[in-house]
Amino acid sequence: MLKRLRKICLSLLATFIIYSTFCLDMVIVQASADQSSYNYSYWEEAVPAPPAYLPTMVINGHDLGIDAFHTPNDIHVSAEHDIYIADTGNNQVVILNEMFEYKNTIDSFTNEGAQETFSGPEGVYVTNENHVYVADTGNNRVVHLDEKFDLVKIIDAPESEMLSNTFSFRPKKVAVDDAGRTFILSEGVFDGFMEFSVDGYFTTFIGANRVQVDSIDYLWRRFATREQRSQMVMFVPTEFTSLDLDEDGFIYATNIDNTDDVIKKINARGDDILRREGYFDPIGDIDYDRDQGPSRLIDIAVADHGIYSALDSTRGRIFTYNNDGFLMYVFGGLGNKMGEFHTPIAIDRFDEFFLVLDRELGEITVFHSTAYGNSIDEAVRSYEQGDEERAQALYEDITNMNINSEFAYTGIGKALLRKNEFEEAIYHFEQSLDQANYSKAYLLYRNEVLRENFSLMMAIIFLVIGLSIGFSVYRKKTKRKRVS
Repeated sequence: MLKRLRKICLSLLATFIIYSTFCLDMVIVQASADQSSYNYSYWEEAVPAPPAYLPTMVINGHDLGIDAFHTPNDIHVSAEHDIYIADTGNNQVVILNEMFEYKNTIDSFTNEGAQETFSGPEGVYVTNENHVYVADTGNNRVVHLDEKFDLVKIIDAPESEMLSNTFSFRPKKVAVDDAGRTFILSEGVFDGFMEFSVDGYFTTFIGANRVQVDSIDYLWRRFATREQRSQMVMFVPTEFTSLDLDEDGFIYATNIDNTDDVIKKINARGDDILRREGYFDPIGDIDYDRDQGPSRLIDIAVADHGIYSALDSTRGRIFTYNNDGFLMYVFGGLGNKMGEFHTPIAIDRFDEFFLVLDRELGEITVFHSTAYGNSIDEAVRSYEQGDEERAQALYEDITNMNINSEFAYTGIGKALLRKNEFEEAIYHFEQSLDQANYSKAYLLYRNEVLRENFSLMMAIIFLVIGLSIGFSVYRKKTKRKRVS
């Protein structure tokens, strides 16, 4: 009896331990979209992830020994890593060096012998030749200065048959490609970005968003009278919120559509060529509080090798994607702690740093990459550069730091695929639930097996055919002998 009781108690204890361990595991792996560091699984569920970037310092005007920033709206890092801030409320552009120290201020320039100033500049861009373009919003113009901050040209409100009589030129963002073409995001323009030639002449619109039409409104409009239609809201495309250029001159842009193309990569023809091969499209948060709504992407920063990051003003998060559209990591948030923001408005990055500009607080939060974030960035760069060995090693390091990283398993699979190690690639694509690449690897593996065993298979086929013929001839001869 005592032995039975002991067995029952031990069984209950073992069951309790197993159940507790299972519950503990469930707590560990559970994650919500409220975490500051997470990623999304194939099933579109938020899963915890190590922080890719951590805040290291906060910069404001007082720390720099100058007046406080007043409602700044844009930040841009030059090729030489100088940091330009469009200090909108103070009507100036402030420049810092790569050590985050104050360097200079641009608040005026000489135009035909007269001194002119900015009025509420909301955008700034610097070319590889250190020419500065300022979206001088309040003065309805874009000012082009050379490396010494001397005036080169002014882009005023254009005249064109493509523009209506009520058009108002209020540039908010500006970017310039290597050919000298200027792309301007102007307030109230729904036809895309305005493109200007090297001489500053308006040429065309590029990359207009698709018109979003509500089906019920569309049906109602079909049956409404002319007077009723004239009072209805017009179906117009949405405005872009920001733009940036990559190293090949393609425009990356964000808009506030509630569609799957809130981020675009626009070529010279105005076509969207962004690759969306991840588990879900690059739209920010996938799982979110319906009361708060989806991500509102208001700025974008493009790094090298197709890596790009978008800033969400709804929750203050930065989402970074690779060239294929896979989500690499997420960080940031709204709040009062270091690394959180009040009104994030612009981002940019260089080397291992991320810079986030807060308009309301008038400060810049500097983030530095962790070992985890640096491994992800370098793994993507290595793969894009064709160094599969290093990419595979880095992705394996990532899986050791974050076993939930399906993106890393896909990265290992792609590296193995390039190395023609198809069977191993199949295993890793299976781990990451990457169906498209799994099918590709399986097809290549099957072809390889067939190619390697073709001679043997053909020999077996011919042998089977020969034996069948021989057996058939033998049976016929046997039958003839029996008949005779």
